Amino acid sequence: MLLNTAYRGRSNVAQTPVGLAVSLAPNLRRDRVSFVGVLRQPLRFREAMSALHDVVISDLRFKPKDKTGYEEWKKQEAAKEARIRTEAVKLKRAELEKERGRPMPRNLERQFQKCRQRYWEARTRYGTLLSREDPELWRMLMPCDPVITVSPDVMFFECFSADESSYGCLTVEREAFEAETDVALGTTNVDYSWRLYEHFQTIRSYRETRFTIDPMGFEVQTTADEAGYREEKIDLPQSWLRGFSALQSAMSLPMRRVPVSREGIYALVAFLKRNKAKASPRAVRFELTPGAPVKIVLEPWNKEIVLHDTPYPGPRKEVIRTWGRDRLRVLGRLLPLLDGVDVYLLGTGLPSFWVAKMGEMKLTLGLSGWTTNDWTSGGSAIDQLAPPVAPPVEVMNAMAAAFKQSPTWTLDALASKTRTSAPAVSAGLNKLALLGQVIHDLPHGVYRWRQVMPVTLSAEVIGPENEETVAARDLGRWKCRITSDSLDAKRQRRIVGTVDGRSGSEVTLDADDRIVAGKCSCSYFYTGGLRKGPCRHLQALRNQALDIGTDGGTLDTWFKRFTN
Repeated sequence: MLLNTAYRGRSNVAQTPVGLAVSLAPNLRRDRVSFVGVLRQPLRFREAMSALHDVVISDLRFKPKDKTGYEEWKKQEAAKEARIRTEAVKLKRAELEKERGRPMPRNLERQFQKCRQRYWEARTRYGTLLSREDPELWRMLMPCDPVITVSPDVMFFECFSADESSYGCLTVEREAFEAETDVALGTTNVDYSWRLYEHFQTIRSYRETRFTIDPMGFEVQTTADEAGYREEKIDLPQSWLRGFSALQSAMSLPMRRVPVSREGIYALVAFLKRNKAKASPRAVRFELTPGAPVKIVLEPWNKEIVLHDTPYPGPRKEVIRTWGRDRLRVLGRLLPLLDGVDVYLLGTGLPSFWVAKMGEMKLTLGLSGWTTNDWTSGGSAIDQLAPPVAPPVEVMNAMAAAFKQSPTWTLDALASKTRTSAPAVSAGLNKLALLGQVIHDLPHGVYRWRQVMPVTLSAEVIGPENEETVAARDLGRWKCRITSDSLDAKRQRRIVGTVDGRSGSEVTLDADDRIVAGKCSCSYFYTGGLRKGPCRHLQALRNQALDIGTDGGTLDTWFKRFTN
């Protein structure tokens, strides 16, 4: 998808006679959004924005092994070759001098090497400068500028990580500002660069910090020859849009809230920093008992972190495991400011959301089910949690009218306003979130209208659900029967059953409940195996064994699954 952006100048932090001024340049291609105010707690804002920056640049995908020894060997071989070439040059020089009758210039080689060194030094400096200031190179780490929304009661910044597995949202209540002027509500992209991040580190508590979303950015003539005007076209990958929208959709689902104290976060982050797992499972296991202290277990060490001062407020006892825990190190920088963290869980192997509370500021860290999540292949379990029945068109129209009247609603208030049942409204909100129109503000428990792109997204732009995943969900329990469920010699779970009349379907799950092997008689598996993802029969068999996304039927059935 091509996204056009235009900025008047660049975002910056400037020194003024009364203190620092944080000025963010908004996207001129979107509706006018502006805000001017003085931060009451500038240090909190600095640390929270720095943590959000860590989310943007985080990339925990597989990195190649260290080849330092190999590179050193290559240098030695290159030195040997250079010596051979030098001797050959000397012999050739002598031969040429004998033919010409006069000697060759002695400093010719030195002059060449000097010019060559000057060229490469200049090229290296230029490359470093581009990596800091050129937006196109910056897009390699951050496909899209952060999205900022000014609402009547809050302001929030949203971003997505480079490896497309983490989502960050910093919510700042309007009470955190004083002397507000020139406020225009709405959503826009803001210019963000490494230099701006470095300027954020200069914010101090002993001097005033003025925050500005440049209101003048929309008053200028957007002509190509205007000073400080930049216009860019960004080709957003489908996986970026898919991942961003999928996590938003997951946020709209009912979840379990688990309170975690600051001491618990410190113990978790400190242990992960000192230890690295070399074998599976690498999960964070939540053992939850109503009224009892929350217990967090880090696998495979089975390290227990018991939170005696934070009892679990949920209705029933359960065990939930999540993965991709290395991304939680982002919370380490916020430890001095934390009042506590609320963890929102969907279920085992599904996305989790960690809300760090810092007074009037809150950072929501959304983690997909796995550190590297292929959103385009349908491998995400989020697709299996969507409601099995699409909300009626009348409900969607009523919800759109309500959000046009007010940008913020609770689920119950919206159901009352539209005179629709809560399950139908919840399914509609899930659909709007998937299309990038609505965000669920977890800290405040409300849904907010927010268009992540200046154009309305469609299923064709985001990418449709994987056909096999949809078909697996449609099969449901009534067409899936497990005949054998056992552990093999490798301690892997081997499940055999009959799916849609096909007997002998077999799926093998590792310690992290991922499909590592399978066998099926369908044509999809025969032609592609697991290279294109598991077939519908293997997914249905796994869903039946793990009790994931198999309730099917009506919206009420789906809604009760997550609210009871």
